[in-house]
Amino acid sequence: MYQKHFGLSQAPFSLTPNTGFFFGLSPHVEALQVLQTALQTGEGFIKVTGEVGTGKTLICRKLINELPSKFHCAYLPNPYLTPTELRWAVASELGLKYASNIDQQQLTGLIQQQLLALSAHGHAIVLVLDEAQALPDDSLEALRLFTNLETETRKLLQVVLFAQPELDERLKRQEFRQLRQRITFSYNLRPLTLDETDAYIRHRLAIAGRAGEALFTSRETRQIAHASRGIPRLINILAHKALLLSFGEGAACVQSSHVKAAIQDTEDASTSRLWPWKWLPFLALMTLVFGLGLQHFFKDVV
Repeated sequence: MYQKHFGLSQAPFSLTPNTGFFFGLSPHVEALQVLQTALQTGEGFIKVTGEVGTGKTLICRKLINELPSKFHCAYLPNPYLTPTELRWAVASELGLKYASNIDQQQLTGLIQQQLLALSAHGHAIVLVLDEAQALPDDSLEALRLFTNLETETRKLLQVVLFAQPELDERLKRQEFRQLRQRITFSYNLRPLTLDETDAYIRHRLAIAGRAGEALFTSRETRQIAHASRGIPRLINILAHKALLLSFGEGAACVQSSHVKAAIQDTEDASTSRLWPWKWLPFLALMTLVFGLGLQHFFKDVV
Protein backbone atom coordinates (compact mmCIF):
# COMPACT_ATOMS: atom_id res chain seq x y z
CA MET A 1 0.00 0.00 0.00
CA TYR A 2 2.63 2.55 1.05
CA GLN A 3 5.65 0.88 -0.57
CA LYS A 4 5.85 3.10 -3.65
CA HIS A 5 5.29 6.25 -1.57
CA PHE A 6 8.32 5.49 0.62
CA GLY A 7 10.50 3.98 -2.10
CA LEU A 8 10.22 0.39 -0.88
CA SER A 9 10.37 -2.74 -3.01
CA GLN A 10 8.58 -4.96 -0.49
CA ALA A 11 6.72 -4.77 2.81
CA PRO A 12 9.36 -4.18 5.53
CA PHE A 13 7.35 -5.15 8.60
CA SER A 14 5.40 -8.25 7.64
CA LEU A 15 4.45 -10.56 10.53
CA THR A 16 5.37 -13.66 8.52
CA PRO A 17 8.82 -14.87 9.66
CA ASN A 18 11.09 -14.24 6.67
CA THR A 19 14.73 -15.30 6.93
CA GLY A 20 15.55 -12.76 4.22
CA PHE A 21 15.06 -10.08 6.89
CA PHE A 22 17.17 -11.88 9.50
CA PHE A 23 19.39 -9.42 11.34
CA GLY A 24 22.37 -10.54 13.40
CA LEU A 25 21.30 -9.06 16.73
CA SER A 26 22.94 -10.49 19.85
CA PRO A 27 20.04 -12.60 21.22
CA HIS A 28 19.28 -14.20 17.85
CA VAL A 29 22.93 -14.86 16.95
CA GLU A 30 23.62 -16.31 20.40
CA ALA A 31 20.59 -18.60 20.10
CA LEU A 32 21.80 -19.90 16.73
CA GLN A 33 25.31 -20.44 18.07
CA VAL A 34 23.96 -22.46 20.99
CA LEU A 35 21.85 -24.56 18.60
CA GLN A 36 24.69 -25.17 16.16
CA THR A 37 27.10 -26.11 18.96
CA ALA A 38 24.55 -28.41 20.59
CA LEU A 39 23.76 -30.22 17.35
CA GLN A 40 27.43 -31.04 16.90
CA THR A 41 27.39 -33.01 20.17
CA GLY A 42 24.77 -35.40 18.82
CA GLU A 43 22.94 -36.00 22.10
CA GLY A 44 19.93 -34.94 24.10
CA PHE A 45 17.29 -32.25 23.92
CA ILE A 46 17.98 -28.64 22.98
CA LYS A 47 15.54 -25.96 24.13
CA VAL A 48 15.04 -22.35 23.06
CA THR A 49 12.38 -20.40 24.95
CA GLY A 50 11.14 -16.86 24.62
CA GLU A 51 8.07 -14.72 25.07
CA VAL A 52 5.47 -14.50 22.32
CA GLY A 53 6.84 -12.54 19.36
CA THR A 54 10.55 -12.62 20.27
CA GLY A 55 11.56 -14.39 17.05
CA LYS A 56 11.59 -18.11 17.86
CA THR A 57 9.99 -19.20 14.59
CA LEU A 58 12.38 -17.04 12.57
CA ILE A 59 15.36 -18.63 14.33
CA CYS A 60 13.79 -22.05 13.83
CA ARG A 61 13.52 -21.49 10.07
CA LYS A 62 17.01 -19.99 9.92
CA LEU A 63 18.40 -23.08 11.67
CA ILE A 64 16.61 -25.48 9.32
CA ASN A 65 17.72 -23.56 6.23
CA GLU A 66 21.36 -23.61 7.32
CA LEU A 67 21.67 -27.17 8.58
CA PRO A 68 24.69 -28.92 7.00
CA SER A 69 23.88 -31.62 4.45
CA LYS A 70 24.70 -34.42 6.90
CA PHE A 71 21.62 -33.55 8.96
CA HIS A 72 18.22 -35.01 8.17
CA CYS A 73 15.58 -32.70 9.62
CA ALA A 74 12.06 -33.65 10.66
CA TYR A 75 10.00 -30.52 11.33
CA LEU A 76 6.73 -30.30 13.28
CA PRO A 77 5.36 -26.73 13.25
CA ASN A 78 2.22 -27.62 15.22
CA PRO A 79 2.95 -30.23 17.90
CA TYR A 80 -0.48 -30.22 19.58
CA LEU A 81 -0.56 -33.97 19.03
CA THR A 82 -1.44 -37.07 20.99
CA PRO A 83 1.36 -39.65 21.39
CA THR A 84 -0.17 -41.67 18.55
CA GLU A 85 -0.41 -38.62 16.28
CA LEU A 86 3.16 -37.68 17.22
CA ARG A 87 4.46 -41.08 16.07
CA TRP A 88 2.55 -40.81 12.78
CA ALA A 89 3.92 -37.30 12.23
CA VAL A 90 7.52 -38.34 12.93
CA ALA A 91 7.17 -41.36 10.64
CA SER A 92 5.85 -39.15 7.85
CA GLU A 93 8.68 -36.63 8.28
CA LEU A 94 11.21 -39.46 8.10
CA GLY A 95 9.74 -40.52 4.74
CA LEU A 96 8.30 -43.81 5.94
CA LYS A 97 5.67 -45.66 3.92
CA TYR A 98 3.39 -47.91 5.95
CA ALA A 99 0.01 -49.60 5.92
CA SER A 100 -2.89 -47.70 7.47
CA ASN A 101 -3.74 -50.60 9.81
CA ILE A 102 -0.28 -50.80 11.39
CA ASP A 103 -0.27 -50.78 15.21
CA GLN A 104 1.79 -48.43 17.37
CA GLN A 105 4.40 -51.00 18.34
CA GLN A 106 5.04 -51.84 14.71
CA LEU A 107 5.19 -48.15 13.82
CA THR A 108 7.75 -47.50 16.55
CA GLY A 109 9.81 -50.41 15.20
CA LEU A 110 9.70 -48.97 11.68
CA ILE A 111 10.76 -45.56 12.98
CA GLN A 112 13.74 -47.13 14.73
CA GLN A 113 14.72 -49.04 11.58
CA GLN A 114 14.51 -45.84 9.53
CA LEU A 115 16.63 -43.96 12.05
CA LEU A 116 19.23 -46.74 11.95
CA ALA A 117 19.24 -46.70 8.14
CA LEU A 118 19.68 -42.93 7.99
CA SER A 119 22.43 -43.08 10.60
CA ALA A 120 24.21 -45.84 8.66
CA HIS A 121 24.30 -43.51 5.64
CA GLY A 122 26.00 -40.82 7.70
CA HIS A 123 22.95 -38.74 8.55
CA ALA A 124 22.36 -37.11 11.92
CA ILE A 125 18.62 -36.92 12.52
CA VAL A 126 17.10 -33.83 14.13
CA LEU A 127 13.48 -33.47 15.17
CA VAL A 128 12.53 -29.78 15.40
CA LEU A 129 9.32 -28.74 17.14
CA ASP A 130 8.01 -25.18 17.04
CA GLU A 131 5.41 -24.06 19.63
CA ALA A 132 6.51 -26.97 21.82
CA GLN A 133 4.61 -25.60 24.82
CA ALA A 134 1.49 -26.98 23.08
CA LEU A 135 2.65 -30.60 23.47
CA PRO A 136 0.33 -32.51 25.83
CA ASP A 137 1.99 -34.09 28.87
CA ASP A 138 1.79 -37.66 27.58
CA SER A 139 3.22 -36.56 24.24
CA LEU A 140 6.19 -34.98 26.02
CA GLU A 141 6.85 -38.36 27.62
CA ALA A 142 6.49 -40.11 24.23
CA LEU A 143 9.00 -37.64 22.84
CA ARG A 144 11.44 -38.49 25.63
CA LEU A 145 11.10 -42.19 24.83
CA PHE A 146 12.02 -41.47 21.21
CA THR A 147 15.43 -40.31 22.41
CA ASN A 148 16.03 -43.72 24.01
CA LEU A 149 16.67 -45.00 20.50
CA GLU A 150 20.44 -45.22 20.15
CA THR A 151 23.43 -47.15 18.95
CA GLU A 152 26.39 -48.03 21.19
CA THR A 153 28.06 -44.72 20.35
CA ARG A 154 25.34 -42.11 19.85
CA LYS A 155 21.68 -41.22 20.02
CA LEU A 156 19.70 -41.84 16.85
CA LEU A 157 17.61 -38.71 17.32
CA GLN A 158 18.17 -35.20 18.62
CA VAL A 159 15.21 -33.02 19.57
CA VAL A 160 15.11 -29.22 19.33
CA LEU A 161 12.26 -27.51 21.18
CA PHE A 162 11.18 -23.93 20.45
CA ALA A 163 8.68 -22.85 23.08
CA GLN A 164 7.13 -20.13 25.17
CA PRO A 165 8.18 -19.86 28.86
CA GLU A 166 5.16 -21.95 29.87
CA LEU A 167 7.16 -25.03 28.86
CA ASP A 168 9.85 -24.19 31.44
CA GLU A 169 7.18 -24.04 34.14
CA ARG A 170 5.82 -27.44 33.14
CA LEU A 171 9.25 -29.02 33.07
CA LYS A 172 9.79 -28.05 36.71
CA ARG A 173 7.22 -30.63 37.72
CA GLN A 174 8.45 -33.86 39.31
CA GLU A 175 7.04 -36.13 36.59
CA PHE A 176 9.23 -34.42 33.97
CA ARG A 177 12.53 -34.76 35.84
CA GLN A 178 13.81 -37.39 33.38
CA LEU A 179 13.13 -35.16 30.39
CA ARG A 180 14.53 -32.15 32.24
CA GLN A 181 17.83 -33.97 32.81
CA ARG A 182 18.12 -34.73 29.10
CA ILE A 183 18.10 -31.07 28.10
CA THR A 184 21.79 -30.59 27.43
CA PHE A 185 21.62 -27.04 26.02
CA SER A 186 19.06 -24.28 26.46
CA TYR A 187 18.75 -20.61 25.62
CA ASN A 188 16.23 -17.95 26.62
CA LEU A 189 15.54 -15.25 24.03
CA ARG A 190 15.42 -11.79 25.57
CA PRO A 191 13.65 -8.73 24.11
CA LEU A 192 15.62 -6.17 22.12
CA THR A 193 17.27 -3.16 23.73
CA LEU A 194 16.63 0.42 22.63
CA ASP A 195 19.71 0.46 20.38
CA GLU A 196 18.85 -2.97 18.96
CA THR A 197 15.30 -1.82 18.20
CA ASP A 198 16.63 1.20 16.30
CA ALA A 199 19.05 -0.99 14.32
CA TYR A 200 16.32 -3.58 13.69
CA ILE A 201 13.94 -1.01 12.18
CA ARG A 202 16.66 0.52 10.00
CA HIS A 203 17.82 -2.91 8.82
CA ARG A 204 14.35 -4.05 7.75
CA LEU A 205 13.75 -0.81 5.87
CA ALA A 206 17.12 -1.16 4.10
CA ILE A 207 16.34 -4.76 3.08
CA ALA A 208 12.96 -3.55 1.80
CA GLY A 209 14.76 -1.06 -0.47
CA ARG A 210 14.67 2.21 1.45
CA ALA A 211 17.47 4.60 0.55
CA GLY A 212 18.12 8.17 1.55
CA GLU A 213 16.51 9.96 4.49
CA ALA A 214 15.55 7.81 7.48
CA LEU A 215 11.81 7.18 7.81
CA PHE A 216 12.05 6.94 11.61
CA THR A 217 14.19 9.28 13.72
CA SER A 218 15.65 8.17 17.04
CA ARG A 219 12.66 9.76 18.78
CA GLU A 220 10.15 7.55 16.98
CA THR A 221 12.21 4.38 17.41
CA ARG A 222 12.52 5.16 21.11
CA GLN A 223 8.72 5.43 21.32
CA ILE A 224 8.35 2.10 19.53
CA ALA A 225 10.98 0.43 21.72
CA HIS A 226 9.19 1.45 24.92
CA ALA A 227 5.71 0.55 23.69
CA SER A 228 6.78 -2.80 22.22
CA ARG A 229 8.93 -3.73 25.23
CA GLY A 230 11.55 -4.80 22.68
CA ILE A 231 9.39 -7.60 21.24
CA PRO A 232 10.08 -7.85 17.47
CA ARG A 233 6.50 -8.78 16.53
CA LEU A 234 5.14 -5.70 18.28
CA ILE A 235 7.88 -3.57 16.75
CA ASN A 236 6.72 -4.75 13.31
CA ILE A 237 3.07 -4.01 14.08
CA LEU A 238 3.76 -0.52 15.41
CA ALA A 239 6.17 0.42 12.63
CA HIS A 240 3.73 -0.84 9.99
CA LYS A 241 0.83 1.13 11.44
CA ALA A 242 2.96 4.26 11.80
CA LEU A 243 3.92 4.01 8.11
CA LEU A 244 0.27 3.60 7.15
CA LEU A 245 -0.70 6.72 9.08
CA SER A 246 2.21 8.68 7.62
CA PHE A 247 1.25 7.57 4.12
CA GLY A 248 -2.39 8.50 4.76
CA GLU A 249 -1.34 12.05 5.56
CA GLY A 250 1.03 12.21 2.60
CA ALA A 251 4.02 12.78 4.91
CA ALA A 252 7.57 12.11 3.73
CA CYS A 253 8.52 10.33 6.95
CA VAL A 254 7.01 9.06 10.19
CA GLN A 255 6.27 11.59 12.89
CA SER A 256 5.83 11.15 16.62
CA SER A 257 2.06 11.63 16.33
CA HIS A 258 1.87 8.68 13.93
CA VAL A 259 3.67 6.41 16.37
CA LYS A 260 1.48 7.56 19.27
CA ALA A 261 -1.64 6.78 17.26
CA ALA A 262 -0.23 3.36 16.31
CA ILE A 263 0.47 2.61 19.98
CA GLN A 264 -3.07 3.59 20.99
CA ASP A 265 -4.45 1.32 18.27
CA THR A 266 -2.44 -1.75 19.34
CA GLU A 267 -3.88 -3.76 22.22
CA ASP A 268 -0.70 -5.33 23.55
CA ALA A 269 1.43 -2.18 23.27
CA SER A 270 2.48 -0.50 26.51
CA THR A 271 0.85 2.92 26.70
CA SER A 272 2.47 3.88 30.01
CA ARG A 273 6.16 4.57 30.52
CA LEU A 274 8.39 4.39 33.55
CA TRP A 275 9.35 7.66 35.21
CA PRO A 276 12.61 8.94 33.71
CA TRP A 277 15.58 8.20 35.94
CA LYS A 278 16.48 11.89 36.15
CA TRP A 279 13.33 12.52 38.19
CA LEU A 280 14.08 9.91 40.87
CA PRO A 281 16.15 12.19 43.17
CA PHE A 282 13.41 14.85 42.96
CA LEU A 283 10.71 12.28 43.77
CA ALA A 284 12.72 10.96 46.72
CA LEU A 285 13.16 14.50 48.07
CA MET A 286 9.44 15.29 47.67
CA THR A 287 8.55 12.04 49.46
CA LEU A 288 10.83 12.99 52.36
CA VAL A 289 9.40 16.53 52.56
CA PHE A 290 5.84 15.20 52.44
CA GLY A 291 6.63 12.68 55.17
CA LEU A 292 8.12 15.35 57.44
CA GLY A 293 5.12 17.56 56.78
CA LEU A 294 2.77 14.79 57.90
CA GLN A 295 4.78 14.30 61.08
CA HIS A 296 4.48 17.99 61.98
CA PHE A 297 0.76 17.96 61.14
CA PHE A 298 0.01 15.08 63.48
CA LYS A 299 2.22 16.59 66.20
CA ASP A 300 0.25 19.83 66.03
CA VAL A 301 -3.05 17.94 66.14
CA VAL A 302 -1.97 16.00 69.25
